[in-house]
Amino acid sequence: MSSHIAFVALGSNLDDPRNQVRRGFSALDTLPGTRLLACSSLYASAPVGYVDQPDFVNAVAKLATALTPQALLQALLDIEHRCGRERTFQNAPRTLDLDVLLYDDLVLHEHGLTIPHPQMHLRAFVLQPLLEIQPDCIIPAVGSAASALSACQTPLLQHLCEDNDVV
Repeated sequence: MSSHIAFVALGSNLDDPRNQVRRGFSALDTLPGTRLLACSSLYASAPVGYVDQPDFVNAVAKLATALTPQALLQALLDIEHRCGRERTFQNAPRTLDLDVLLYDDLVLHEHGLTIPHPQMHLRAFVLQPLLEIQPDCIIPAVGSAASALSACQTPLLQHLCEDNDVV
């Protein structure tokens, strides 16, 4: 059984978002054939798209997994469902959002799954926590994640401490 390196974005803005993201980290570590290798800090960010909603708590996890990209996506959707995620409309508030960002250096375009995540290079709330745990990250077909972050038009995030303060 071969192991692959995958990065997953986590986000929440409902029902105690910090704990939802922490619950997401724990759930990722229980996936079959999967080990949680690293977790970024938690970051606060303003909503994107639909802005009339609470701010988000975001993070990124690094996994070693034997799951295929499709099986990983299905497992993430199952975790979201167990955490109470309801898909009422695009960019709606959510208890937990999990997205496959990267899977090795794979470039994949299928119905329902695009790797690298098609918007990740435009989102500071993905890039900043990603770079925290993988400073030399390269996004296939895009380039350096650090360069992508410096080109982002969105403001940098607020780093959240464990004691609920902002750094």
